[in-house]
Amino acid sequence: MARRRKKSRAKKYYVLRKGNRDTEHVFSGSAPRQAALKAATRGFTDIRLRERGRRLKDGRYPIHVFKGSVKSVRAPENRPDWLPDKVKKPTVRKIKMEYVKKL
Repeated sequence: MARRRKKSRAKKYYVLRKGNRDTEHVFSGSAPRQAALKAATRGFTDIRLRERGRRLKDGRYPIHVFKGSVKSVRAPENRPDWLPDKVKKPTVRKIKMEYVKKL
């Protein structure tokens, strides 16, 4: 019997917002949380992400709002040689969803 392959999730792009404007920072991921984790790794704490190319039927744009932090932890024992002793571990928590009419 043939094996079934897992269906890969579509890659989405999320633009980081600061205030009421988009920034030039774009993070990719299959879900908003994955993109927020990448943003937290880069040091952003107030994370507001807008999915690029998505607009609701009523013309509003959904904004995912997260609080993020990053801490330095010891790398696992079975780490490869090129990985340093300390690595960054991001954490994010979803706060709310916002909807805006204009970008």
